[in-house]
Amino acid sequence: MQERLMILGAGVMQGPAISIAKALGLETVVVDGDPKAPCVSLADRFERIDLKDKEAITALGRSLMAQGGLGGIMTAGTDFSATVAWAAERLGLPGIPYEAALNASDKERMRRCFAAAGLPSPGFVVVEVVPDAGFSPDFGYPLVVKPVDNMGARGCRRVDRPDQLSPAVSEALDFSRTHRAILEAYMEGPEFSVDALVYQGEITICGLADRHIYFPPYFIEMGHTMPTTLRAAAAETLLAVFRAGVRALGITHGAAKGDIKLTAQGPMIGEIAARLSGGYMSGWTYPYASGVEVTRGAILIALGRAPQELKPIRQWTSAERAFISIPGTVRAIEGIEAAKSVEYVQNIFSRIEPGNRVRFPENNVSKCGNVISAAPVREAAVHAAEQAARLVLICLEAPDKETEQFLAAGMGADVFPPSAFTLPESLKVRLAAFPEPEPSESLGSAQTIPVMVLPFPELIESGLQDYTGRTVQESLEAVRAITGLPLPLQEPGEGEALVLGRCFWTALIRGGYQGAAYMVDTRYRKEKGCGM
Repeated sequence: MQERLMILGAGVMQGPAISIAKALGLETVVVDGDPKAPCVSLADRFERIDLKDKEAITALGRSLMAQGGLGGIMTAGTDFSATVAWAAERLGLPGIPYEAALNASDKERMRRCFAAAGLPSPGFVVVEVVPDAGFSPDFGYPLVVKPVDNMGARGCRRVDRPDQLSPAVSEALDFSRTHRAILEAYMEGPEFSVDALVYQGEITICGLADRHIYFPPYFIEMGHTMPTTLRAAAAETLLAVFRAGVRALGITHGAAKGDIKLTAQGPMIGEIAARLSGGYMSGWTYPYASGVEVTRGAILIALGRAPQELKPIRQWTSAERAFISIPGTVRAIEGIEAAKSVEYVQNIFSRIEPGNRVRFPENNVSKCGNVISAAPVREAAVHAAEQAARLVLICLEAPDKETEQFLAAGMGADVFPPSAFTLPESLKVRLAAFPEPEPSESLGSAQTIPVMVLPFPELIESGLQDYTGRTVQESLEAVRAITGLPLPLQEPGEGEALVLGRCFWTALIRGGYQGAAYMVDTRYRKEKGCGM
């Protein structure tokens, strides 16, 4: 009879595990609380069960054993490794002890394990209520606030002053299933992601990537690049700390994923989870870069077998980059096909569709989509991913109160969400004095009217790029593509036209191509007397 494997999760991140398991000749029994999860159709058998329901998943396992057997249970890219361990332990299947899985999924237990082992890890305090005003931990500020039991940077943010602490803790408590938040000393330095397989206590590293983190006070990963650019000696020092952390948590059989920071004092452990990574690393970028399907090794381990074919067979670079949006409602998504056609682009993953509400990301699950490239040369892979991400254009509905509020916010350094472009002082002064033409009383009865923008050559020629690397000129081209209007940059005096000045450039600086397109759309509709 065909050997069975239970896989927790039917999302995109579990897609490679389902497909590879089937290619290995296994019958896949996939469990998810959402019957509309994107990879449900890949499963041989789907069961709708909340992944937090350990008892129900264990009962399913017993039923499968009675109906011909169950070889193993696993997950990838979810925060339910403790559910996997619970069920495996009670069903007598390969896996780590449930207590070890809790060590790797509860940040308080994790920090205590690292401290007991003498490993480099930040100081911490755990709270169950919002601290009183003026509270300051022994390690002081800045610090990082997180829920103890969530992933994807949900409810995670940096706090620089005591007056910022209460709202940050309140948010973290809301994201915690056990209503606990952990306050950690802030670690300054670049961050790296590590994937590994663990079989009979032996740790095999399966990827070390540079993470690209932006948008304080939050920690938004706008992408990663595999492999790292760290020199071999520095990389080995970092990996030695990671391996020690895996052992300290008790991960002896399965997979481990780590986020490690390289500080002035050396490597320090951010987090280590008892699973393969999400974020497209284990299922996409490492296989593209190395030729090794790490997920295949994890499946074999879940079945109690030694992983095979883990030695890299090529040395390529794979880059993953995200595309994001300002707040609003999606009207259309353009440029996907153009992005797919970029040389070396392998995948485009969009998380949104027309009608969806979008917001500027405050965690790693609120981004709009991702691009993955792979090339034999690092520069080519990075260029392809970044170019493709900039080709994806998210058009917003107008009018929209949230979009209006975002565009009306200030452009100061402490404002969140941040402005797309950061201006030097000279351009701030020029913008403040920039003219704003009076609206026309009548623009005639023509079906369309020309839209003109007073030129701002100092900005266009400044060389400034937005937070995705788009230049001002590229942003203007995107506005033309979205609005469908010629949008010439002209001096006044060209005849009857809708002429935009400071409002257009302010919207472009604040909201990038989306802000400027929204401004054109709202002003055009208002002047034509339609939709406003």
